[in-house]
Amino acid sequence: MSLELTRRLQSEKTFYRIFYQDPLVSHKIKLALQSLLAQQYRQGQQLVVLCIGTDRSTGDALGPFIGTQLERLALSDIVVLGTLEEPVHAINLEETIASIHKNYVDNFIIAIDACLGQAESIGMIDIGLGPVKPGAGVSKKLPAVGNIYINGIVNVGGFLEYYVLQNTRLNIVIKLAEAIIRGLYLALTEST
Repeated sequence: MSLELTRRLQSEKTFYRIFYQDPLVSHKIKLALQSLLAQQYRQGQQLVVLCIGTDRSTGDALGPFIGTQLERLALSDIVVLGTLEEPVHAINLEETIASIHKNYVDNFIIAIDACLGQAESIGMIDIGLGPVKPGAGVSKKLPAVGNIYINGIVNVGGFLEYYVLQNTRLNIVIKLAEAIIRGLYLALTEST
């Protein structure tokens, strides 16, 4: 395989999995996002970071915590929705998606959500092309949303999911959030 073909295939990768304790986690998140944005984002589109979750559940607070921190960074020309003060969750998700499409007709959405997974996946950050599927871990039927998704695996799924989310350690949620925030900040300030 030629070097040029190898580089093209690497640049067209559509899914990344990064461990939050990796010493280069923020750099790897930045590179993953820049690669995915290069494949899909068109100059002039309104970039929206949609942080899904609720502050009423430790495990599900990943999105709103990230949204709050991103909002404080005041990234120019980037819309951040879903914060601890104004979360985007099961009750208002459809309304929020409709509002995005109404107010930002040519939009590009990076959707962020917490999710449950297998024990060995806790602490992983999944980043890929396509929508996030909120509520899937707790068997809720919610609309998929986003051009790029970021999922932070906060705990184990498969049994008593609501209880598991309620009893997720805040430490893992905050550490995942910090890594994602740093990587997002680097990717968005260098590529937009």
